[in-house]
Amino acid sequence: MTTPPPALLIAGHGTRDEAGAEAFRDFVRELGARHPELPVAGGFIELSPPPLGEAVTELVERGVRRFAAVPLMLVSAGHAKGDIPAALAREKERHPGISYTYGRPLGPHPSLLSVLERRLDEALGAAEGRTPGDRADVTVLLVGRGSTDPDANAEVHKAARLLWEGRGYAGVETAFVSLAAPDVPSGLDRCVKLGARKIVVLPYFLFTGILPDRVRQQTEGWAAAHPEVEVHSADVIGPEPELLDLVMERYEEALKGDLRMNCDSCVYRIALPGFEDKVGLPQQPHFHPDDDGHHHGHGHHDHGHHHGAHSHAH
Repeated sequence: MTTPPPALLIAGHGTRDEAGAEAFRDFVRELGARHPELPVAGGFIELSPPPLGEAVTELVERGVRRFAAVPLMLVSAGHAKGDIPAALAREKERHPGISYTYGRPLGPHPSLLSVLERRLDEALGAAEGRTPGDRADVTVLLVGRGSTDPDANAEVHKAARLLWEGRGYAGVETAFVSLAAPDVPSGLDRCVKLGARKIVVLPYFLFTGILPDRVRQQTEGWAAAHPEVEVHSADVIGPEPELLDLVMERYEEALKGDLRMNCDSCVYRIALPGFEDKVGLPQQPHFHPDDDGHHHGHGHHDHGHHHGAHSHAH
């Protein structure tokens, strides 16, 4: 008899917004329906039912002994780094005999960037029935959740830069809806200082909720006070096929147990807009004239930077 594959446990932030919590639960159900061979369960760290512990208990009652936990989160902040591992450790004590691996957060994966691009096109297309044509006059304000963790905030900046690369927007700026600066109005002010005349505010959130609603309210309030600037609000990512596929990718990756560097946004692995020719290029060491030990190009080839030779030549 073959051993069943490890179950998939999806860990969510939790939200006070009932529609947002229901969107998460729907997503978990949809993932389970798509993969009948897998036991799938999901729970929240805080604020909404079911709690993560209940989801683990549900899996254990279904006979599960091994599972992979995937955080349904765009960035690695306190929840992904601390709360979920702590909750999982507690469940392991509560259910002796279970084992689990822990996957990594979702963003900024190229497939999610393409959903964000679609949300921008929709927001622009909805304006006066215009087709999303020339993007050179469009400035995007990508708004993250915001965290006291600088690494988490930096990941939103990374997503913004990746969204900007090769897609032709005038610029992609960042703001945060809580805990970090700049806030939404300051982010919009900054866009204007940079010369923006047409701005799309793009929430960097998976599902609807109190925070994405706040982004929209703040955007509308700012727009009302600045009638000379054209401002549009885009929608959240939502339960798109790309998101379902990405969770499965994180699940497979967690099982293989090979979580080292982030290769999602590597130009040598993934076709990023404008850099398609770099995919699969062999990574040769290259030399910098200022490196120690390079005496005017006399062939001292012992200080090369092995760019990705260890990580991309999988």
